[in-house]
Amino acid sequence: MRLTLTCLLLALALPAAAQIYKYTDANGNTVYTNQPPDGAPSETVKLPPTNSVEMQAPSASTADTANTQAPKAAYSLLQLTDLPSEEALRANNGTFSVGVQLQPRLSPGHRLRLLLDGKPYGQASNLPRLQLSNIPRGEHSLAVEVLSGEQSLQQSATATFTVQRVNTSSPALRPPVPTPKPAP
Repeated sequence: MRLTLTCLLLALALPAAAQIYKYTDANGNTVYTNQPPDGAPSETVKLPPTNSVEMQAPSASTADTANTQAPKAAYSLLQLTDLPSEEALRANNGTFSVGVQLQPRLSPGHRLRLLLDGKPYGQASNLPRLQLSNIPRGEHSLAVEVLSGEQSLQQSATATFTVQRVNTSSPALRPPVPTPKPAP
């Protein structure tokens, strides 16, 4: 409302302020001014109308296509590293770390978070080295996603790997039971 009122007042004042006078001063210089000179002959300068452009409302089809386009990937390279591809990952306590390779570097405000078996794992971090703890033995899938706040911006390809842990209940790992000695 205030902006409309200000524009209206300026529009009303524009014709009064737009009057330009031209005259020659005592030194023979041509002078242009918005005030008529005292005691000097002057002529009114007629100005051409100013250019104006009306703002066009965006068409519905343009707005729809802007909202339906897939967001552009922020990173040209986003992948997990340090995972075995052919053999099992040996981690007796189920703790290991993986690397994240990305290009360009991680932008400020972006964080990395792992997706273990399709579910978010651990806290988001800005470091390209992420740790997993106490992962049970067996086959798992792992991916990394880039977050901005809580919104997922991009996700890497999913890697499948197998965790191999020592079975502590195996008879081979039990200490030998001493055989009783015959009594003398």
